[in-house]
Amino acid sequence: MESLRFTAIKNIGSNSVSYEVKSSEKVTTIFNENVFTLKTARHYLTDEAYKSLTASVKGGKKIDRAMGSNIANGLKAWAEEKGVTHFTHWFQPLTGLSAEKHDSFFTLKGDGTPIQEFEGAALIQQEPDASSFPSGGLRATFEARGYTAWDPSSPAFIMEIGEGRTLCIPTIFVSYTGESLDTKTPLLKACVALDKAAVDVCQYFDKNVTKVNATLGWEQEYFVIDAGLAKARPDLVLTGRTVFGHAPAKGQQLEDHYFGAIPERVYAYMRDLEGECYKLGIPLRTRHNEVAPAQFECAPIFEEMNLAVDHNTLLMDVMTRVAKRHNLVVLLHEKPFAGINGSGKHNNWSMSTDTGVNLLAPGKTPKTNLMFLTFFVNTIKAVHDYSELIRASIASASNDHRLGANEAPPAIISIFTGKFLTDVLNQIESRVGDSFDETDEAMLKLDIHKSIPELMLDNTDRNRTSPFAFTGNKFEFRAVGSSANCAGPMTVLNTVMAETLKKFKAEVDALIEKGDKKEVAILHVIQKYIVESKKVLFEGDGYSDEWEKEAEKRGLPNVKTTPVSLDAYAADKAKKLFEDNNIYNHLELEARHEIMLEEYIKKVQIEARVMGEIASTQILPAALKFQNTLIENIRGLKEAGLSEAAYHSQKKTLESISTHINAIASNVEAMIEARKKANDLSDTRAKAIAYCDEIKAKYFDVIRYHADKLELMIDDTLWPLPKYRELLFLR
Repeated sequence: MESLRFTAIKNIGSNSVSYEVKSSEKVTTIFNENVFTLKTARHYLTDEAYKSLTASVKGGKKIDRAMGSNIANGLKAWAEEKGVTHFTHWFQPLTGLSAEKHDSFFTLKGDGTPIQEFEGAALIQQEPDASSFPSGGLRATFEARGYTAWDPSSPAFIMEIGEGRTLCIPTIFVSYTGESLDTKTPLLKACVALDKAAVDVCQYFDKNVTKVNATLGWEQEYFVIDAGLAKARPDLVLTGRTVFGHAPAKGQQLEDHYFGAIPERVYAYMRDLEGECYKLGIPLRTRHNEVAPAQFECAPIFEEMNLAVDHNTLLMDVMTRVAKRHNLVVLLHEKPFAGINGSGKHNNWSMSTDTGVNLLAPGKTPKTNLMFLTFFVNTIKAVHDYSELIRASIASASNDHRLGANEAPPAIISIFTGKFLTDVLNQIESRVGDSFDETDEAMLKLDIHKSIPELMLDNTDRNRTSPFAFTGNKFEFRAVGSSANCAGPMTVLNTVMAETLKKFKAEVDALIEKGDKKEVAILHVIQKYIVESKKVLFEGDGYSDEWEKEAEKRGLPNVKTTPVSLDAYAADKAKKLFEDNNIYNHLELEARHEIMLEEYIKKVQIEARVMGEIASTQILPAALKFQNTLIENIRGLKEAGLSEAAYHSQKKTLESISTHINAIASNVEAMIEARKKANDLSDTRAKAIAYCDEIKAKYFDVIRYHADKLELMIDDTLWPLPKYRELLFLR
């Protein structure tokens, strides 16, 4: 029987889908087609209901339950016109994915009369089973009750799957006792905390500012490979990455893939994906080849953070489903292939006021530049003070494979600001011990008013090695993993920024009370923060060994593994931070720490099992078969009376293959025993560290090394797994 590998190679592209954009499918025509925007709502709601919804979306006001039925009726009318038969509360539990339970508009009256209805109560609140989702001990298995509650700030949308259409209502997800069981609830709270703290500081500069929104522009990197080839790899099917695979003769060393011509089959997929995204209101704007072969990227226009996170979560689901139509598979794992670039999800973060000001964009006057410097330096201070927590926010089993390898940022959290702004910070720092003048002349003497307004986007070089880089009018958090939900790292970033701004305001107010002029007090605190935080600033090569040594001298943490990194969530410092800002109570935080450790254990455990299974049932049988072929060959040559020199090469190969076979078999067996010992541990953290240090670190690379060596030695027709050259280059 022909192997799956060769069947897949034979069928490459034979079932691909031809996708043509119709002339009517202009982006402006289809954008938000399946979204219940405020503009759409105006046509389906009464004036009173529309005003209530608008006040909630724009002002954060609660919707009166009496208005719920009115809004629900409008939603149903709109949805039914589009062929919708079911609705669902769409939420994001602590699995890293989205979740949904579909209910029909259809119901029966008491007398058996069939009707279609959607009540306000069903729109506002639902009761899904909370016992089967990760809770970190917050809920016992028998305690099943949980609640989803409507989030009006993220508009309802219609999901099309084949011929079916479902009305999706973005919601939060909480337990019966009120603890959050999702990623959206803490994100919303963190956005509120940052809003309040940032507005308070903005009042120093502009009394008209009443709201500050955190904004996010994510960049989604991913791999695309043929579905047939992917199905022939059990490791890709079950883990999203290849646990075996020797580097191909050609990888990314020619640097010919980045921004190159997009392959036709992938191009068709991208256009199809974009069409689906536009209908859902996801404002994709960029598509291109990434550095590694078979790697690509898409990115949207910036949005308010909560909506941006929802859109990215939705995008990952849509990407996977659209790929199936083209007989392709999207790999969102951070490191699906060894030896080439992994995938990240760069989170471009900033803050904007309701007066139209980007708080991380330099201004044109001393006053606006002082506001920019305030938020710029406070960001540096926040990252410095909470670098371990920021590192923990991007920790995962899959991201551990990526960080610090092939152009990914290292695990050391540092900030790149560029030469221009570094000079400005140095100017301010050099005034340590000096007293600023009691006039705005203090700013003039620093030349801040002259230099910063000239800063353009290309005045600050981009540092690909920095995990947290200033890129002109925003910070780019480059260390976030491609499969991650943006809500986790953004919740942390918003919270640490809110806390830092609160402390900043308290220090400035204290100086003002002592008699300092407002601008002088602000400059004094900025100067203090620069001095206290400068060790986190780094402009050089984050990949270098020299940087690791330098970071150690500076006292910067370099936590390379997830189980240890996650300790930051359990620290008293984190508990105080999150409780003071009303993000998590200590039970919720401890639960998340437990959930993340459990997720790490499960992912490494699955990888270990898959590695053992593939090695034992596919690689070793192929190796043994080829080994027997060599033995027969050598025996035949001996019987023919030839000297040992005639089969020296075969004998040497046979010895080498035997060595690799024995190494794989013994290490797989030892890895299984190590798993058994780890599974006997009752403490979750201890078990996670055991899986990290005693299983992954000791056996994964060793087993892979010997298997990958066999790949180069065994007859190609016997090798069962699609090789890297096929996965990465055959489309």
